[in-house]
Amino acid sequence: MENINLVESFSEFKDFKNIDRATLMRILEDVFRHQITKIYGTDENFDIIVNIDKGDLEIWQNREIVEDGAVEDENSQIGYSDAIKIEPDFEIGEEVSTELRILDFGRRDILAIRQNLISKVQEYEKDSDYRKYRDRIGEIISGEVYQVWKREILILDDEGIELILPRSEQIPSDFYRKGDTIRAVVLKVEMRNTTPTILISRTSPVFLERLFEQEVPEVYDGLITIKKIVREPGERAKIAVESYDERVDPVGACVGMKGSRIHGIVRELQNENIDVINYTDNIKLFIQRALSPAKTTNIKLDEDNKQA
Repeated sequence: MENINLVESFSEFKDFKNIDRATLMRILEDVFRHQITKIYGTDENFDIIVNIDKGDLEIWQNREIVEDGAVEDENSQIGYSDAIKIEPDFEIGEEVSTELRILDFGRRDILAIRQNLISKVQEYEKDSDYRKYRDRIGEIISGEVYQVWKREILILDDEGIELILPRSEQIPSDFYRKGDTIRAVVLKVEMRNTTPTILISRTSPVFLERLFEQEVPEVYDGLITIKKIVREPGERAKIAVESYDERVDPVGACVGMKGSRIHGIVRELQNENIDVINYTDNIKLFIQRALSPAKTTNIKLDEDNKQA
Protein backbone atom coordinates (compact mmCIF):
# COMPACT_ATOMS: atom_id res chain seq x y z
CA MET A 1 0.00 0.00 0.00
CA GLU A 2 1.85 3.09 -1.24
CA ASN A 3 -0.27 5.71 0.42
CA ILE A 4 -2.70 5.20 3.26
CA ASN A 5 -6.07 6.87 2.86
CA LEU A 6 -5.78 8.92 6.02
CA VAL A 7 -9.42 9.77 6.49
CA GLU A 8 -10.27 6.06 6.19
CA SER A 9 -7.43 4.83 8.36
CA PHE A 10 -8.17 7.27 11.17
CA SER A 11 -11.78 6.23 10.74
CA GLU A 12 -13.12 7.95 13.84
CA PHE A 13 -12.32 11.34 12.28
CA LYS A 14 -14.96 10.81 9.61
CA ASP A 15 -17.61 10.96 12.34
CA PHE A 16 -16.66 14.34 13.80
CA LYS A 17 -19.90 16.26 13.68
CA ASN A 18 -18.94 19.81 12.75
CA ILE A 19 -16.01 19.29 10.45
CA ASP A 20 -15.99 18.98 6.69
CA ARG A 21 -13.41 16.99 4.78
CA ALA A 22 -11.58 20.06 3.43
CA THR A 23 -11.02 21.40 6.95
CA LEU A 24 -9.97 17.97 8.18
CA MET A 25 -7.39 17.71 5.38
CA ARG A 26 -6.08 21.19 6.17
CA ILE A 27 -5.63 20.17 9.82
CA LEU A 28 -3.91 16.97 8.63
CA GLU A 29 -1.45 18.98 6.56
CA ASP A 30 -0.60 21.15 9.59
CA VAL A 31 -0.11 18.08 11.76
CA PHE A 32 2.24 16.43 9.22
CA ARG A 33 4.23 19.63 8.74
CA HIS A 34 4.65 19.84 12.50
CA GLN A 35 5.85 16.21 12.68
CA ILE A 36 8.25 16.65 9.72
CA THR A 37 9.78 19.69 11.44
CA LYS A 38 10.22 17.61 14.60
CA ILE A 39 11.98 14.80 12.70
CA TYR A 40 14.05 16.76 10.15
CA GLY A 41 14.42 20.12 11.90
CA THR A 42 12.65 21.95 9.05
CA ASP A 43 9.76 21.46 6.61
CA GLU A 44 11.05 23.94 4.02
CA ASN A 45 12.20 21.35 1.48
CA PHE A 46 9.02 19.27 1.75
CA ASP A 47 5.93 19.63 -0.44
CA ILE A 48 2.63 18.37 0.93
CA ILE A 49 -0.08 17.77 -1.69
CA VAL A 50 -3.56 17.31 -0.26
CA ASN A 51 -6.13 15.28 -2.21
CA ILE A 52 -9.39 16.37 -0.62
CA ASP A 53 -11.59 14.13 -2.81
CA LYS A 54 -9.60 10.98 -2.09
CA GLY A 55 -9.00 11.91 1.53
CA ASP A 56 -5.23 11.39 1.39
CA LEU A 57 -2.09 13.42 1.04
CA GLU A 58 1.32 13.05 -0.60
CA ILE A 59 4.57 14.18 0.96
CA TRP A 60 7.56 14.92 -1.31
CA GLN A 61 11.10 15.59 -0.08
CA ASN A 62 13.23 17.81 -2.35
CA ARG A 63 17.01 17.34 -2.24
CA GLU A 64 19.91 18.78 -4.23
CA ILE A 65 22.21 16.34 -6.02
CA VAL A 66 25.85 16.74 -4.90
CA GLU A 67 29.04 14.77 -5.61
CA ASP A 68 29.46 11.50 -3.75
CA GLY A 69 31.02 12.10 -0.35
CA ALA A 70 30.02 15.81 -0.36
CA VAL A 71 26.69 15.31 1.43
CA GLU A 72 26.64 17.62 4.45
CA ASP A 73 22.91 17.52 5.19
CA GLU A 74 21.06 14.32 4.36
CA ASN A 75 17.73 16.10 4.63
CA SER A 76 18.41 18.59 1.82
CA GLN A 77 21.19 16.84 -0.20
CA ILE A 78 21.65 13.48 -1.93
CA GLY A 79 24.81 11.88 -3.35
CA TYR A 80 25.09 11.53 -7.15
CA SER A 81 25.24 7.70 -7.16
CA ASP A 82 22.08 7.50 -4.98
CA ALA A 83 20.28 10.00 -7.24
CA ILE A 84 20.90 8.06 -10.47
CA LYS A 85 19.34 4.97 -8.87
CA ILE A 86 16.11 6.98 -8.78
CA GLU A 87 16.50 8.40 -12.30
CA PRO A 88 19.54 7.49 -14.46
CA ASP A 89 19.88 10.83 -16.29
CA PHE A 90 20.07 13.10 -13.22
CA GLU A 91 23.04 15.49 -13.06
CA ILE A 92 24.87 17.18 -10.19
CA GLY A 93 23.21 20.42 -9.14
CA GLU A 94 19.71 19.28 -10.10
CA GLU A 95 16.91 18.71 -7.60
CA VAL A 96 15.40 15.30 -6.94
CA SER A 97 11.98 14.78 -5.37
CA THR A 98 11.21 11.54 -3.55
CA GLU A 99 7.89 10.60 -2.05
CA LEU A 100 7.70 9.94 1.67
CA ARG A 101 5.10 7.33 2.44
CA ILE A 102 3.15 7.33 5.66
CA LEU A 103 4.68 3.91 6.33
CA ASP A 104 8.16 5.52 6.25
CA PHE A 105 7.26 7.27 9.47
CA GLY A 106 8.06 5.24 12.56
CA ARG A 107 5.34 3.77 14.74
CA ARG A 108 5.96 6.40 17.41
CA ASP A 109 5.68 9.18 14.81
CA ILE A 110 2.39 7.81 13.54
CA LEU A 111 1.06 7.66 17.12
CA ALA A 112 2.20 11.27 17.70
CA ILE A 113 0.49 12.35 14.45
CA ARG A 114 -2.71 10.61 15.52
CA GLN A 115 -2.66 12.21 19.00
CA ASN A 116 -1.93 15.63 17.58
CA LEU A 117 -4.70 15.22 15.03
CA ILE A 118 -7.26 14.26 17.69
CA SER A 119 -6.44 17.29 19.83
CA LYS A 120 -6.39 19.67 16.82
CA VAL A 121 -9.79 18.44 15.60
CA GLN A 122 -11.31 18.70 19.08
CA GLU A 123 -9.89 22.21 19.41
CA TYR A 124 -11.44 23.14 16.06
CA GLU A 125 -14.81 21.69 17.11
CA LYS A 126 -14.87 23.58 20.40
CA ASP A 127 -13.99 26.78 18.60
CA SER A 128 -16.69 26.21 16.02
CA ASP A 129 -19.33 25.48 18.75
CA TYR A 130 -18.34 28.71 20.49
CA ARG A 131 -18.54 30.79 17.30
CA LYS A 132 -21.86 29.25 16.30
CA TYR A 133 -23.59 29.99 19.60
CA ARG A 134 -21.93 33.35 20.24
CA ASP A 135 -23.96 34.65 17.28
CA ARG A 136 -27.19 33.09 18.59
CA ILE A 137 -27.47 34.81 21.98
CA GLY A 138 -31.12 35.79 22.47
CA GLU A 139 -32.41 33.11 20.06
CA ILE A 140 -34.82 30.34 21.01
CA ILE A 141 -33.36 26.87 20.57
CA SER A 142 -34.70 23.44 21.40
CA GLY A 143 -32.81 20.38 22.51
CA GLU A 144 -33.17 17.03 24.19
CA VAL A 145 -32.58 16.47 27.90
CA TYR A 146 -29.50 14.27 28.24
CA GLN A 147 -28.87 14.39 31.97
CA VAL A 148 -30.68 15.91 34.95
CA TRP A 149 -28.62 17.01 37.93
CA LYS A 150 -29.60 18.85 41.09
CA ARG A 151 -28.17 22.22 40.04
CA GLU A 152 -28.50 22.05 36.25
CA ILE A 153 -29.73 20.11 33.25
CA LEU A 154 -27.50 19.00 30.37
CA ILE A 155 -29.21 19.32 26.99
CA LEU A 156 -27.99 18.27 23.54
CA ASP A 157 -29.03 20.22 20.45
CA ASP A 158 -29.68 18.52 17.10
CA GLU A 159 -25.93 18.52 16.34
CA GLY A 160 -25.02 17.02 19.71
CA ILE A 161 -23.63 20.29 21.12
CA GLU A 162 -23.96 20.48 24.92
CA LEU A 163 -26.12 23.20 26.45
CA ILE A 164 -26.55 23.92 30.17
CA LEU A 165 -29.84 24.98 31.78
CA PRO A 166 -28.97 26.03 35.36
CA ARG A 167 -31.54 25.63 38.14
CA SER A 168 -31.71 29.44 38.45
CA GLU A 169 -32.84 29.67 34.81
CA GLN A 170 -35.59 27.05 35.15
CA ILE A 171 -39.22 27.88 35.87
CA PRO A 172 -39.83 26.56 39.42
CA SER A 173 -42.54 24.14 38.25
CA ASP A 174 -40.43 22.82 35.32
CA PHE A 175 -39.88 19.08 35.59
CA TYR A 176 -37.85 17.19 33.01
CA ARG A 177 -36.72 13.65 32.41
CA LYS A 178 -34.03 12.30 30.09
CA GLY A 179 -35.32 12.38 26.50
CA ASP A 180 -37.74 15.30 27.01
CA THR A 181 -37.57 18.24 24.59
CA ILE A 182 -36.79 21.67 26.06
CA ARG A 183 -37.20 25.12 24.53
CA ALA A 184 -35.18 27.98 25.93
CA VAL A 185 -33.33 31.11 24.92
CA VAL A 186 -29.52 31.29 24.56
CA LEU A 187 -28.45 33.42 27.51
CA LYS A 188 -24.65 33.43 27.61
CA VAL A 189 -21.73 31.81 25.79
CA GLU A 190 -18.33 31.77 27.45
CA MET A 191 -15.03 29.92 27.27
CA ARG A 192 -14.13 28.04 30.46
CA ASN A 193 -10.69 26.40 30.31
CA THR A 194 -10.77 26.28 26.48
CA THR A 195 -14.21 24.61 26.59
CA PRO A 196 -17.26 26.57 25.41
CA THR A 197 -20.05 26.76 28.00
CA ILE A 198 -23.45 27.59 26.52
CA LEU A 199 -26.02 28.67 29.10
CA ILE A 200 -29.71 28.76 28.23
CA SER A 201 -32.67 30.22 30.12
CA ARG A 202 -36.42 29.79 30.46
CA THR A 203 -36.82 32.56 33.07
CA SER A 204 -35.29 35.42 31.06
CA PRO A 205 -37.70 38.16 29.85
CA VAL A 206 -36.03 37.66 26.43
CA PHE A 207 -37.52 34.12 26.31
CA LEU A 208 -41.02 35.57 26.71
CA GLU A 209 -40.28 38.24 24.10
CA ARG A 210 -39.11 35.62 21.56
CA LEU A 211 -42.21 33.50 22.21
CA PHE A 212 -44.37 36.52 21.38
CA GLU A 213 -42.38 37.06 18.20
CA GLN A 214 -43.09 33.44 17.20
CA GLU A 215 -46.80 33.57 18.01
CA VAL A 216 -47.68 37.13 16.98
CA PRO A 217 -46.74 38.06 13.37
CA GLU A 218 -47.26 41.78 14.07
CA VAL A 219 -44.55 41.66 16.75
CA TYR A 220 -42.21 39.74 14.45
CA ASP A 221 -42.83 42.25 11.61
CA GLY A 222 -42.24 45.22 13.91
CA LEU A 223 -45.82 46.62 13.69
CA ILE A 224 -46.09 46.09 17.43
CA THR A 225 -43.17 46.86 19.75
CA ILE A 226 -42.64 45.20 23.11
CA LYS A 227 -41.56 48.09 25.33
CA LYS A 228 -41.03 46.31 28.63
CA ILE A 229 -41.37 42.86 30.22
CA VAL A 230 -41.36 42.03 33.90
CA ARG A 231 -41.64 38.40 35.03
CA GLU A 232 -42.00 36.25 38.07
CA PRO A 233 -41.25 33.06 36.14
CA GLY A 234 -44.03 30.49 36.32
CA GLU A 235 -46.24 32.86 38.34
CA ARG A 236 -47.04 36.03 36.43
CA ALA A 237 -45.72 38.46 33.85
CA LYS A 238 -46.58 41.96 32.66
CA ILE A 239 -45.79 42.93 29.11
CA ALA A 240 -46.19 46.49 27.79
CA VAL A 241 -46.81 46.80 24.05
CA GLU A 242 -47.18 49.69 21.63
CA SER A 243 -48.34 49.89 18.02
CA TYR A 244 -47.11 52.39 15.44
CA ASP A 245 -50.17 51.75 13.30
CA GLU A 246 -53.41 53.19 14.71
CA ARG A 247 -55.40 50.46 12.95
CA VAL A 248 -53.65 47.74 14.95
CA ASP A 249 -54.81 47.11 18.52
CA PRO A 250 -51.57 45.91 20.15
CA VAL A 251 -53.17 44.17 23.13
CA GLY A 252 -55.83 42.45 21.01
CA ALA A 253 -53.25 41.32 18.44
CA CYS A 254 -51.01 39.82 21.17
CA VAL A 255 -53.85 38.00 22.92
CA GLY A 256 -55.56 36.76 19.73
CA MET A 257 -59.14 35.60 19.16
CA LYS A 258 -60.37 34.11 22.46
CA GLY A 259 -56.77 34.14 23.68
CA SER A 260 -55.62 31.82 20.87
CA ARG A 261 -52.19 33.46 20.44
CA ILE A 262 -51.32 33.85 24.08
CA HIS A 263 -52.57 30.39 25.06
CA GLY A 264 -49.57 28.55 23.60
CA ILE A 265 -47.16 30.91 25.38
CA VAL A 266 -48.93 30.42 28.73
CA ARG A 267 -48.75 26.63 28.27
CA GLU A 268 -45.01 26.79 27.41
CA LEU A 269 -44.38 28.83 30.59
CA GLN A 270 -46.19 26.41 32.94
CA ASN A 271 -49.39 28.49 33.12
CA GLU A 272 -47.66 31.76 33.85
CA ASN A 273 -50.32 34.45 34.16
CA ILE A 274 -49.52 36.96 31.38
CA ASP A 275 -51.00 40.47 31.39
CA VAL A 276 -50.62 42.47 28.18
CA ILE A 277 -51.05 46.23 28.63
CA ASN A 278 -50.91 49.29 26.38
CA TYR A 279 -47.72 51.28 26.81
CA THR A 280 -47.90 55.04 27.34
CA ASP A 281 -45.41 57.83 28.09
CA ASN A 282 -47.82 59.16 30.72
CA ILE A 283 -46.22 57.57 33.78
CA LYS A 284 -49.27 57.84 36.07
CA LEU A 285 -51.52 56.26 33.45
CA PHE A 286 -48.91 53.58 32.75
CA ILE A 287 -48.72 52.67 36.46
CA GLN A 288 -52.52 52.52 36.62
CA ARG A 289 -52.63 50.13 33.65
CA ALA A 290 -49.82 48.01 35.10
CA LEU A 291 -51.64 47.66 38.44
CA SER A 292 -54.98 46.86 36.80
CA PRO A 293 -57.37 45.22 37.76
CA ALA A 294 -56.49 46.90 41.09
CA LYS A 295 -57.96 50.41 41.26
CA THR A 296 -55.66 53.30 42.22
CA THR A 297 -57.06 56.32 44.07
CA ASN A 298 -53.91 58.45 44.11
CA ILE A 299 -50.37 58.23 42.69
CA LYS A 300 -47.47 60.41 43.87
CA LEU A 301 -44.41 60.46 41.62
CA ASP A 302 -40.86 60.85 42.94
CA GLU A 303 -39.03 61.60 39.68
CA ASP A 304 -35.59 61.96 41.31
CA ASN A 305 -35.59 58.50 42.90
CA LYS A 306 -37.65 56.97 40.09
CA GLN A 307 -40.29 55.86 42.55
CA ALA A 308 -44.05 56.26 42.83
